[in-house]
Amino acid sequence: MNIRTRLTLIFFSIVTVVLTVMAISTYYFSSQFRKQDFVQRLKNRAINVARVLTQVEEVDADLLKRMERNNPASLTNQYIVVFNYRNEELYRSEGTRTILVDAVMLSRIRNTSEVRFVADDYEGIGFLYNADSDRFIIVATATDVTGFEALANLRDILLTTLGVCIVIVSFLGWFYAGRVLRPISRIISEVSNISESNLSLRLEKGNQNDELGKLALTFNKMLSRLEGAFLSQRTFIANASHEIKTPITAMSGQVEVALLQERDKTYYLDLLQKIMSGLKGLNKLSGRLLLLAQSTNDQSRENFEAVRVDDILWSAKDELLKAQPNYYVDVRFDLNLQDNLLSIQGDEQLLRAAILNLLENGCKYSTDNTVKVELMVENQGFLTITFLNNGQAIPIENLSRIFDPFYRSGAQAFSKKGFGVGLSIVRSVVSLHSGSISVASDQDKNLFIVNLPI
Repeated sequence: MNIRTRLTLIFFSIVTVVLTVMAISTYYFSSQFRKQDFVQRLKNRAINVARVLTQVEEVDADLLKRMERNNPASLTNQYIVVFNYRNEELYRSEGTRTILVDAVMLSRIRNTSEVRFVADDYEGIGFLYNADSDRFIIVATATDVTGFEALANLRDILLTTLGVCIVIVSFLGWFYAGRVLRPISRIISEVSNISESNLSLRLEKGNQNDELGKLALTFNKMLSRLEGAFLSQRTFIANASHEIKTPITAMSGQVEVALLQERDKTYYLDLLQKIMSGLKGLNKLSGRLLLLAQSTNDQSRENFEAVRVDDILWSAKDELLKAQPNYYVDVRFDLNLQDNLLSIQGDEQLLRAAILNLLENGCKYSTDNTVKVELMVENQGFLTITFLNNGQAIPIENLSRIFDPFYRSGAQAFSKKGFGVGLSIVRSVVSLHSGSISVASDQDKNLFIVNLPI
């Protein structure tokens, strides 16, 4: 069963139940009102008869019977019996209908002041009536022909109206469900046209204040992320293939040249050293690629634990200086920086790799192989680490791309050994730790700013 049919049935069921309850309630309360109104009218007629009988001396029982015989105010099948306080019958209406009033009924009326009853097609009431310090018991019955006819007419009207409304509600429910689901059908149609080859397509947002508009907006954001991820993946694969293929091709060419003719020992040793250097480069590149993949995996958050940034910084510095003794790292701490602000939740290995990359890049591209590092708290809740070096300024048009994988900016970058993956790793690691990284470059200074949540 599709959603439209299900919505129609739900709408139909709810409205049908509501209309049925309203119809039954209307009929029930109308029936109760008819009963109360008829009994009250019957009681008033009985009191009028008793009042004429007891208060008008010129009227006796026989005269009263003749008066009531053609009285237009009399109810259908009206029959009235009047008793005095000794239970003696004073008056009884004409007609073939008789009311069986025994001592038990009279006793009930005296005890309860009023008794109502129904027999066959008539309704009756027995009650006490006081007049001129005398007490009477009046028992009256009649048939409410007009009331039952009105009630039957009301029932027919309610049933007809209910049936017509149910039919109308069925069509309206189907139309309404289709109208409600039309934007969803449009979204389904638009989504079905989106594939890997055209991720640039976006859904029509429509009314952004309702849930469907928000759904389309959220889906568009997801498409933007997917498009960026696919583009990054394609670029990454293309660049990685190029970076891996180039040294492999070079080493293969060197081996092929060496095999063309017999060489001396020195040549072979030199060739092996070059191949070893190429293999080390490939090994380093594969390590960087694995680290980049690890830093973009959200599951790495599961390994987060409390780590001290200053310990990681000293460890990265020692590792860099062992590999490059000619480099110099100047570390400074803000005097207002408290010890507890140096601890964050994170992955120690990834943070060390990110800091090591920033230290290495700072020294590599500095004119004096020096990078100045400072730890401070500029924004509340964030630990700020700055990396400043003296080097050729990064062109403004390249600042937004230096964190892309395998992107290298300017002629100076290509004059230095590297793969263009380091800053991509840094950005991924910082993002994984819910931090931010920015860069500022002016004349002969480059400043990288990393903010990590404390």
